[in-house]
Amino acid sequence: SILFSYYSTHAMPITLLTPPNTPILSYNSNLVPTRISHSRHRAPQRSSHSFRISSCSTASDMDTSSGQGILYPLHRCKTLHLVRHAQGFHNVEGEKDPKAYLSYDLLDASLTPLGWKQVDNLREHVKGSGLSERIELVIVSPLLRTMQTAVGVFGGGENTDVIDATPLMNHNVGNSSRSAISSQNSPPFTAVELCREHLGVHPCDKRRDITEYKNMFPAIDFSLVESDDDILWKPDIREKNEEVAARGLKFLEWLWTRKEKEIAVVTHSGFLFHTLSAFGNDCHPNVKSEICTHFANCELRSVVIIDRGMIGSNESSTNYPGKIPHGLDLPSDVADEKHSANEPTK
Repeated sequence: SILFSYYSTHAMPITLLTPPNTPILSYNSNLVPTRISHSRHRAPQRSSHSFRISSCSTASDMDTSSGQGILYPLHRCKTLHLVRHAQGFHNVEGEKDPKAYLSYDLLDASLTPLGWKQVDNLREHVKGSGLSERIELVIVSPLLRTMQTAVGVFGGGENTDVIDATPLMNHNVGNSSRSAISSQNSPPFTAVELCREHLGVHPCDKRRDITEYKNMFPAIDFSLVESDDDILWKPDIREKNEEVAARGLKFLEWLWTRKEKEIAVVTHSGFLFHTLSAFGNDCHPNVKSEICTHFANCELRSVVIIDRGMIGSNESSTNYPGKIPHGLDLPSDVADEKHSANEPTK
């Protein structure tokens, strides 16, 4: 089977799948947060969640053993375009010496010049593929390197005085020497702390005050970040891998509170790896590898999540009820059964 589930207490099912010819991934969840609070980020109690991957075998589930995929209503699906940030200075220094990740010189590291070239290349790809025309929302981890990547890839281009629009990024943010980036003709950008990198110990993963970020990125919406200073990052406590995965699943749940159907998420390698590693254990090894390998800098992968528990909207923008104007429309087999039932017995 290529259908898998993550289970928690009193679960409601959601499914995550990749585009055609790639695997279907699902997990069940007991909570859909309507607002992100700091309590969401605390380490989960092990007694309240059980991580288990299993294939579905009930008659109500479509038989996918042949590898032909699954059929599901479109309006119960969302498309996610997952992006890891471009190369940051912490990546360079950490490659030379892993102890560099403990240095406060790398606090909230920004993109390198090579990282900005990666951003420009990915921007060309999303423009050329038409992806930039479809994305309705960009969700970004509130750290300098992710926000620089997000606005560089999905923003409205170089800001000019002629354009009367709040810039997504002001000039020279992070000493980048980059021109200001406009919000003109771009989707809305929202910062969400649930998709931050592994929390704690490494200063490169500690954010600045939101007040400072608002001056750097005026058009990004920070209203879902409740504290100006970073109260989630601890200098002496590093988040466990399973805690990052649990936070990632909470993030997927939260996405169902959004009305948008096609969303870009700009986040981090560790967050993506530990979140997606909850899926795919019963896949072909090649598919499992495709899902659960670490993202390269500025890599984009697209997946689709489907709502099996009716957590999201019941409305469809494309379905049509038919039978307008009203008329006789019984299928032939149903009509035959009805006619036979009305015949007098001899």
